[in-house]
Amino acid sequence: MKKKLRFIRLSLCSSLMLLLSSCFETHPYDVKIEGDSDINARQMALIESQCANKGTFRVAFISDNHLWLNDLRDEVEDLNRRGDIDFVVHCGDLTDTATRDEFEWSRDILLGLHYPFVVLIGNHDFLGTGNQTYSQMYGEMNFSFIAGRVKFVCLNTNATEYDYLAAVPNFDYMEAQMTERREQFDRTIVVMHAPPFGDQFNNNVCKAFRRYLDLFPGLMFCVNGHDHGDKVSAPYNDNLIFYGIDCATHRNYRIFTITPDSYEVEQVYF
Repeated sequence: MKKKLRFIRLSLCSSLMLLLSSCFETHPYDVKIEGDSDINARQMALIESQCANKGTFRVAFISDNHLWLNDLRDEVEDLNRRGDIDFVVHCGDLTDTATRDEFEWSRDILLGLHYPFVVLIGNHDFLGTGNQTYSQMYGEMNFSFIAGRVKFVCLNTNATEYDYLAAVPNFDYMEAQMTERREQFDRTIVVMHAPPFGDQFNNNVCKAFRRYLDLFPGLMFCVNGHDHGDKVSAPYNDNLIFYGIDCATHRNYRIFTITPDSYEVEQVYF
């Protein structure tokens, strides 16, 4: 009888340990991602190698898929059908609540693209431990790459996620990018998730941000996500255009054809 009771207690303990282990392993914010990681670094290397000698290239900007995963799948399929894109930039908000599963779901759909792609971090992607998951899956929150002779500077502008206590946007990083690899680029495009004068940007530094933008060689325009609209605006009331990229569920995106001395913009509905 004692052996039987001991066996029952051991069985109960084992079951409890398995149950607890299972709970911890499936915690939505445990940041133990499966599958591809450090994606942006590899994708940027592909972009740079494939666009190195191109005077004209085409880049598609998408954004804010949240949990509209069927729309994101359709968006990826539409881009793939075109066959005329050099690379894709996602302007952030891959998730709605930044769980590990959400990051993996959106990543796995984006990996279906027939083109190289990079992904910025959005404000929704910071929730819980989302910033850690993003860092593991994609890499640094501020990053840059060169396509042709155009430098793409991708910035984390989600200041409210830090209660304004961090250097967001990071002016030191911006300043470094003005001269880093300077011999390899003539023009600049600045990309961000949250635009200035919005609810996520540190609007105390909006004027300083504009001054820094002016220092980038051959600044062409800025691109942002976050607002769930296809807005074209000049928030500083000058000649610097910001192109807002719509969310996936509104089923449209933008394609920019960058030429040696100009660019063209196409709005695509799918």
